[in-house]
Amino acid sequence: MSKRLILAASLALSLSACATAIPPVEVTRFHIGNPARSGTIAVEEMRGNPDVSLEFRTYAAAVAQEWQRVGFTPVSAGETSDYVASVAFRRSFRPSGVDRGSDRPVSVGVGGGINLSGKPKDIVTTELHVQLRRRADSTMIWEGRALTEAREGTPAAQPGLAAQKLSAALIEGYPGESGRTITVK
Repeated sequence: MSKRLILAASLALSLSACATAIPPVEVTRFHIGNPARSGTIAVEEMRGNPDVSLEFRTYAAAVAQEWQRVGFTPVSAGETSDYVASVAFRRSFRPSGVDRGSDRPVSVGVGGGINLSGKPKDIVTTELHVQLRRRADSTMIWEGRALTEAREGTPAAQPGLAAQKLSAALIEGYPGESGRTITVK
């Protein structure tokens, strides 16, 4: 009987590790020859961003934090920044498909997430787009996009975690290789 308990505990631990797995992020960046590496920065909504809400502020805050990590300073209230980082994000949902080969009520999805209903969870695609412009002449000096996918209901599909992961993957190693798409794990 105790062997069964140990086996059950081991299985539960391995499943919980799967549930917290963070999927990789696909990152593409473009920049001019030698973009700025320091200065004051303001993070703002990108024109045309469909959602200025609490969720948007989560993404904007994560982007601002990453710009600080690479050497930029947040602009003080009431002052004009040297640079403007425009931010937009989008979340979309698509069906993950039906597993007709199994009628089991419990399944473990790729990338984590335990599905007790037997019904496949949707895939949440989260995209982050950031443009860095020189305020003085509005010249875009850097631009990047990051994308990740996770099963609905998993931690990786939550906006806060997605915002942090996408921002870090996108801005880490700034400015990055221009025109190349990489995968960040």
